[in-house]
Amino acid sequence: MGAQCFFTGKKTSFGKIRRWRGQAISKGGFGLKPTGITPRTFKPNLQKVNAIIEVDGVKVAKKVRVSAKAIRQGLLVKPLKRKYGYTRQQKAAQA
Repeated sequence: MGAQCFFTGKKTSFGKIRRWRGQAISKGGFGLKPTGITPRTFKPNLQKVNAIIEVDGVKVAKKVRVSAKAIRQGLLVKPLKRKYGYTRQQKAAQA
């Protein structure tokens, strides 16, 4: 899937770096002129995170690439770190 956020779909975007030369007209010059226009990339802040994802109606813990913004917004749910936490949840669900 490349450099793309699993939840927000953020991916690498492209732009330009512009370098200006000259003196502004307001300061008595002939105006600013762009001298160097080069392409550049804007990359999202992606993190590899374990998250609970629904696959074919079943929730599975899986490693995905997620943007830092998605983590801050709380779009992903992290799995429990210990296995005994799941058995506790299962017992509570049965009762």
